[in-house]
Amino acid sequence: MSTYLTSLTLRLAAGIERLPAELRARHAGYLRGAQNADGGFSGRDGGSDLYYTSFALRGLAILGELDTSVAERAAGFLSTRLSSQAAVVDFVSLIYSGALLEAAAGVDVFADAAAGWRSAVDDALEQFRRDDGGYAKTADGHSSSTYYSFLVILCRQLLGTPAREPQRLADFIRSRRRDDGGFVEVGPMKRSGTNPTAAAIGLLKILDSLNETIRNDAVNFLLDMQTDEGGLRANIRIPIADVLSTFTGLLTLADLDALAELDLPAARRFVEQLDLPGGGFRAALWDPGHDVEYTFYGLGSLALLTGESDPGVVVQSV
Repeated sequence: MSTYLTSLTLRLAAGIERLPAELRARHAGYLRGAQNADGGFSGRDGGSDLYYTSFALRGLAILGELDTSVAERAAGFLSTRLSSQAAVVDFVSLIYSGALLEAAAGVDVFADAAAGWRSAVDDALEQFRRDDGGYAKTADGHSSSTYYSFLVILCRQLLGTPAREPQRLADFIRSRRRDDGGFVEVGPMKRSGTNPTAAAIGLLKILDSLNETIRNDAVNFLLDMQTDEGGLRANIRIPIADVLSTFTGLLTLADLDALAELDLPAARRFVEQLDLPGGGFRAALWDPGHDVEYTFYGLGSLALLTGESDPGVVVQSV
């Protein structure tokens, strides 16, 4: 069965193929060069961690550049994290990274894992469940999170295990919907955000619980998030766009068959301004730095703008 993340990787790879060879090679070189001596990848500070390693591997995968050399080194890093305690995001990062390495290079990170590890992880995820039907960020967290509830389901898809009490989870997600048409991350919030809206719509689609009213309201909310810069902002109170919100907004609009309603040339101009000559992407126009996470979002945004907004177009180098 195809999972959300594997399907997304294939979609983005199809769009990436239409981008200029120079751009693809530049960012592949950037990502390969970011691999640490221990085989993992890091953010802007600190050592290797599962979160950034997952984004780097996803970036290389959609570029078609996740080769055996990178994969074997990354597997060495991942194997050191198999027995550690983890938050939901780390469970997803570890399991999806392992799946990418096996698919791309035949490297099985979990070959020596204890029998029944999948069911053990599945049971561990339920420790994050809260009374409202959602899932918290950590096992001792008090509040359910829209985003982390989405991650739990992505993780269970990768494990091949079904969602537990899916109707209860769908009811929780719908409770996070607000009058502006979007969704919030935590209950007390009144104004919706681009990223929790993307997570909520993705989860409702997986659970087959998305109706036309929710769909239309979410489309209108996301269209309103596009700024004069061309990208999408995180929420109505933030005046500037960022590439994370732009990517999740583009993806969600594409999933809702509404991508063409956005000002796509403006969105492309915004993303292209974040593309650095030496490889890598900035988070936003104000950002002086770069990292592997935002590079994935930048590449993913260009892939969606190229492959799904106009599948017949091949972007030429300038």
